[in-house]
Amino acid sequence: MITFTDVTKSYGATRVLGPVSGTIPDGGVTSLVGPNGAGKSTLLMILGRLLDPTTGSATVGGLDVATAPRRDLARTLAILRQDNHLTARLRVEDLVAFGRFPHSGGRLTPEDTDHVDRALEFLDLLPYRRRFLDQLSGGQRQRAFVAMTIAQDTDHLLLDEPLNNLDMAHAASMMRLVRRAADELGKTVVMVVHDINVAAAYSDRIVALRDGRIVADGTPAQIMDPTVLGDVFGLRIAVHDLDGDLVALHHTGVPLSAVS
Repeated sequence: MITFTDVTKSYGATRVLGPVSGTIPDGGVTSLVGPNGAGKSTLLMILGRLLDPTTGSATVGGLDVATAPRRDLARTLAILRQDNHLTARLRVEDLVAFGRFPHSGGRLTPEDTDHVDRALEFLDLLPYRRRFLDQLSGGQRQRAFVAMTIAQDTDHLLLDEPLNNLDMAHAASMMRLVRRAADELGKTVVMVVHDINVAAAYSDRIVALRDGRIVADGTPAQIMDPTVLGDVFGLRIAVHDLDGDLVALHHTGVPLSAVS
């Protein structure tokens, strides 16, 4: 379980997040959605101890994020950052092996190698294991970074915009893999997603933020409501049922404040 209580983040006099409080239960996929600057990635980075909160506290799997030993926390959660730029030229299998560092300390054991192999297989990367990252397509490279988090073998996965720079087909493929990680591997996945329709199609729960605050929290069916989505995004939005899938469409991008 993930909890966060009265969490805020400020830069000087500017508050970009909070206060926010909430609980994310074990299992399934939870998506953080909202407009740019809503505080989604800031909250995720605080949960992953990549960013210190100004106030408040958070726990992941019973560990206090701020005070837990780094190795213990790294065995509890794995995090995929939004920007994954490496200066070193690495092969796919070497990148994925980085996920085993909290367990191996850099000296891979047969068990570590087995975890790497399974992560490569899960992400359909076995044929590319000896390729350098710069020899891969954008979708393949993104899968390699997700494989690294899978190899870390944690109960919790935090993914910051895993669909970044992916086209529609690769985005759908990635989301199927995220869904499988929750359903087949028992992971608790928390991810930042920009596309509300993607979030609705693949998530068990959606937490919507705006202006640094949580403005809605519920199942996709509860969030995919014109009034709720209007409050989140500030647009006139219609929701349609297409063969059981709820799909949101905005009305020509007209802000609610401009509608008489």
